[in-house]
Amino acid sequence: MYREKSKKETNLEDFHLPIDGRLNEKNRWVLLAGLVPWDEFEDEYAKNFSSKGMGAPAKPFRMALGAELIKRKLDITDEEVVNQIIENPYLQFFIGMESYSGEAPFDSSMMTHFRERLTLDMINRVNERIIENEVKKKS
Repeated sequence: MYREKSKKETNLEDFHLPIDGRLNEKNRWVLLAGLVPWDEFEDEYAKNFSSKGMGAPAKPFRMALGAELIKRKLDITDEEVVNQIIENPYLQFFIGMESYSGEAPFDSSMMTHFRERLTLDMINRVNERIIENEVKKKS
């Protein structure tokens, strides 16, 4: 059966957002954010930067690691990581943003710098801690 087309065209102002200002606590990115030991590796990551106050401020560890985890989990390009983050409030929460923004939190070229600072050893240790945290949560 075909229902008659709406008499009114959908416009941006009338488009309904189902999240109603709150993120779903059962969303996969919200759950994963609760398992990642963000604070545990912050100091180690910070050692990559000068303390002399020179240059632009570095992006936080959560943003760097979060973007890399998004890339790996979704198997997408650096450019697509940024596009997905712009479009998805759950991904913005995951990388540590405090509120939704329609702007890119960083340029896709930053992904290269994130990977230089996030050593394979560090990522492996983070993964081990995520698994440990998940096991603890299920116990």
